[in-house]
Amino acid sequence: MKAGRLGQLLGIDYPVIQGPFGGGLSSVSLTVAVSEGGGLGSYGAHHLRPGAITKLVAELKASTTRPFAVNLWVPLGREEEPRLNDVELGRHIERIRPYYNALSIDAPSAEDVRSQPCFDEQVDALMAAGPPAVSFVMGIPPHRVIRRAKRLGIAVIGTATTVDEAIALENAGVNVIVASGSDAGGHRGSFLKPVRESLVGTFSLVPQVADAVALPIVAAGGIVDSRGVTAALALGADAVQIGTGFLATRESGASVIHKKALVGSQARTTVLTRLFSGRTARGIPNRFVREMAAHEEDVPPYPIQNALMQPIRRAAAEQGRGDYVNLWAGQAAALTPVGLGAGEYLASLVEARRR
Repeated sequence: MKAGRLGQLLGIDYPVIQGPFGGGLSSVSLTVAVSEGGGLGSYGAHHLRPGAITKLVAELKASTTRPFAVNLWVPLGREEEPRLNDVELGRHIERIRPYYNALSIDAPSAEDVRSQPCFDEQVDALMAAGPPAVSFVMGIPPHRVIRRAKRLGIAVIGTATTVDEAIALENAGVNVIVASGSDAGGHRGSFLKPVRESLVGTFSLVPQVADAVALPIVAAGGIVDSRGVTAALALGADAVQIGTGFLATRESGASVIHKKALVGSQARTTVLTRLFSGRTARGIPNRFVREMAAHEEDVPPYPIQNALMQPIRRAAAEQGRGDYVNLWAGQAAALTPVGLGAGEYLASLVEARRR
């Protein structure tokens, strides 16, 4: 299995990209293991401040000579301008106060909630650090970023959830388009229309995007084993991006309870929810999701809800409380192999495709 034109562009041996995970689920060891194995390792950095991004890229470069990608989220609308006053913020805190109490932790301060990384500063630090590739979700990266990346020889990967988004990304000048179907776990990246109008399954989306644009296409969502890889390539994809399968590997930053959930029977059911971050994401439903389901439309937008929930997610993971942690998972999570290292998992995909 060769990487074809995507291999020439990105310098990878096999057409497999590891999906980037934010919020501490990525790890340097996971990224490096995938890159060393011949795929493209990725690291989700949307939660990191500029200085941390600089250190991250330096550590990745020191750990591997193979190509890798660093991922950022493009802000939607006015997300970088939190608009809630103290009274409104207090109301949102009180809604989830029982969960702070259940975990014996304090609610974050208003200053912590409003102090979030600046996208422009993040992307400037990333360009200065010079990773081999950068990837973006949630929108089209600014034209200045695409131009600068191309001057520096950095490949730019955009993410589309619809055909129209793919066309917009091609027109903007990105090098590669990830066609992310609604099967995918984690956050939905829709940006031209609301998420509810952009829920196209991976194997409906990929051939339509392949027909609509000339760029290399990466299929993402609901792909966990070699059968999914075969199907994606047959439908016109140049490569696949796998998130959930790599999230379950030993090197990922996911908690023990998250990894156990991915390979358990509960992974057969996933839902879309805004409750953990303020942006729609797919995960395995648990007690928190079910108890708070009536408030899906009441929670504040990202990044405010994300900041309010961060202490709960962290404490729940540390305490082994699966009822309160975000269990991101795609719709094919139940197919995830158990207990593999990232290199072993990548090799299993490659070897299966060779037969």
